Amino acid sequence: MSDRTRNATPIPILVYHQIDATPPRGAPFRSLVVSPAAFARQMFFLSALGYRGLSMSALLPYLRGQQHGKVVGITFDDGFLNNLTQALPVLQAHGFSSTCYCVSQRLGQSNVWDAEVGVAPAALMDAAQLRQWVAGGQEVGAHTRHHVNLTECNETLAEEEISLSKVELSAHIGQAIEAFSYPYGWVTAELAETVRAAGFGSATTMLRGRIWAGLDLLQLPRVPVLRSTTLPMFWLKLATGYEDRRAKAHQPSAQAVDA
Repeated sequence: MSDRTRNATPIPILVYHQIDATPPRGAPFRSLVVSPAAFARQMFFLSALGYRGLSMSALLPYLRGQQHGKVVGITFDDGFLNNLTQALPVLQAHGFSSTCYCVSQRLGQSNVWDAEVGVAPAALMDAAQLRQWVAGGQEVGAHTRHHVNLTECNETLAEEEISLSKVELSAHIGQAIEAFSYPYGWVTAELAETVRAAGFGSATTMLRGRIWAGLDLLQLPRVPVLRSTTLPMFWLKLATGYEDRRAKAHQPSAQAVDA
């Protein structure tokens, strides 16, 4: 059995995808692209409210109840280059850290897994850019080798996608990879145990909600931040039970997450 959270108060883990100009109206999943100006406002708002934005590794002592404070996890899925160019300067300005979950066999390429649903290709960070991300005080996490739906993989393939993504990314940045995120958010108890066996300290899903005591550290819910998330809604997601009430009984696709 994997470790459980022991935090005394609920902790939100924010999830972003792209930080970039809004795609044209009608573009598939344009809600997953947050404008740089909106992201900057949200990080300023966090800082003004007294929150510390933390990567998953930095957040773990709080999730385990070993440290206490007003903290929020900040995560980015897929490893988009615009996370480096648009989000990193803002994070650094506020002294925040974050975790960017990357696809180890797609570095320097684009989000090819989105092509079949019509999402426009966007550049992913290459190995050198990942090292810039780390040098900027941020963390790299694993998001499998090819952005596969692990629930559709056989046991051997799932193990390879999970464990080798850890090895490959670690080799690129020269640091251990401690955090994992399930592509599309889909997870089973068996997959969580595979992630545990691979040596990850935490793993995030697309289940909605803040982190309460007693949750599996390898099946953590998150709080989605979307193009349409206003500052009042941002506050509701952070500081109230809004996201907890919207938690789903089944894991939704990361691309299908709504406001």
